[in-house]
Amino acid sequence: MSKLLRKPEINEISQGVTIIQEITTQNSPLEYVGFKIVDLTPGAKYSELSGKKECCIVALTGKINVTDHEETFKNLGTRESVFEKMPTDSVYVSSDRRFEIEGVSQARLALCYSPSEKKLPTKLIKAKEIGIESRGILNNKRMVHNILPDSDPSADRLLVVEVFTESGNWSSYPPHKHDRDNLPGESFLEETYYHEMDPQKGFVFQRVYTDDRSLDETMTVENGDVVIVPEGYHPVGVPDGYTSYYLNVMAGPKRVWKFYNDPDHEWILTRS
Repeated sequence: MSKLLRKPEINEISQGVTIIQEITTQNSPLEYVGFKIVDLTPGAKYSELSGKKECCIVALTGKINVTDHEETFKNLGTRESVFEKMPTDSVYVSSDRRFEIEGVSQARLALCYSPSEKKLPTKLIKAKEIGIESRGILNNKRMVHNILPDSDPSADRLLVVEVFTESGNWSSYPPHKHDRDNLPGESFLEETYYHEMDPQKGFVFQRVYTDDRSLDETMTVENGDVVIVPEGYHPVGVPDGYTSYYLNVMAGPKRVWKFYNDPDHEWILTRS
């Protein structure tokens, strides 16, 4: 059984509030990244005290209201399916704040965490402000929504990004890693991947491996699964006929994304 692959688990914590995934520093090998998927029915409310953590709330699907009891943002969310491929709204909340999320419609949201003691302003990250980027060539193409990149100073440690990979393509490829605090060449960032597929009955393959192969897992990943990447290279392969979506959360001691390509496969970048 994989230690890095987490299947959805349905946990209705109150009426209309269901936790689908919950990755913490207590139930995983991660020190810097936490992650939750929460489903809300219309009118249902989920609240949390951030404590010594910062949080990025991503409105994956449906409409939500978010408040930190000083600022309130209403009718956030732009899509009924992530595969509409349009950016969505998010809210950044720093440490020691109580926030509440209310479902306006049936909604799914992602809560992305990292340890932090900094007091930063709560920020609405509007869908129309999110940078859209195309990466790769040939069968290595994907589209990226940069929700909370390292160029945005709004957060202390968190980095959050959405990636769409078309049928028959590879992503996070050539295999790269970011598990050494060795700037400017490479930064140390842990990572989680929350996966969805279109159609939902599909699957992708994800491998997580280190140079010495002390960690080497290849996983069949299905809709709603989370893959934990504490270290190592972590490419994703998408079979023909299916489209892949994943939400990445990264965090580490420094909020810089500098990756190192597997030298055995870096040669593919020289193709035209």
